[in-house]
Amino acid sequence: MHKRAPRKHPSRAAAGFAVCIWLSASSGFPGDGQAPKPTAGAAQKETVVTEHARGSFEVKLTPQSMAINSEGDALGRMSIEKQFHGDLEGGSKGEMLTAGTDVKGSAGYVAVERVNGTLHGRRGTFALQHSGTMTRGAPHLTVTVVPDSGTGQLVGLAGTMAITITDGKHSYDFEYTLAKTP
Repeated sequence: MHKRAPRKHPSRAAAGFAVCIWLSASSGFPGDGQAPKPTAGAAQKETVVTEHARGSFEVKLTPQSMAINSEGDALGRMSIEKQFHGDLEGGSKGEMLTAGTDVKGSAGYVAVERVNGTLHGRRGTFALQHSGTMTRGAPHLTVTVVPDSGTGQLVGLAGTMAITITDGKHSYDFEYTLAKTP
């Protein structure tokens, strides 16, 4: 059994925040998760339309205090605010939790954000769920629409979003389906 060496720093929460910012501002995560496609229900016939939305966004991460925190934890919490441009126009607000480790390049985060805006001309809101890990520098990110979270003209929305960061600028490629009832 491998015994972990004691931590040398009394508080690693700041490191967790730094890792989270690094994960957000680094070369980016490929969006490699896939959301299930909606299927036609027995009671209603639906037409599923698959589309891509592309554009850019700005993100503001603000460190928050943790509800739980003990000496030596490398846990962090941040509020998220985004402004989307392109095929998705609008903003979002959410929360992020981070975990850093003693191994350089290894960390993780989870987040949920509520998007309010217009997607290819359809107005409404929806929630996005993030799950990201970095294993010794190798990133893995999945950003998925929370099932049945769409409102307004975005009811029935499902899909995944890939996030790319190039030269410090954030962009998205959102592959989605929107179930339409005739």
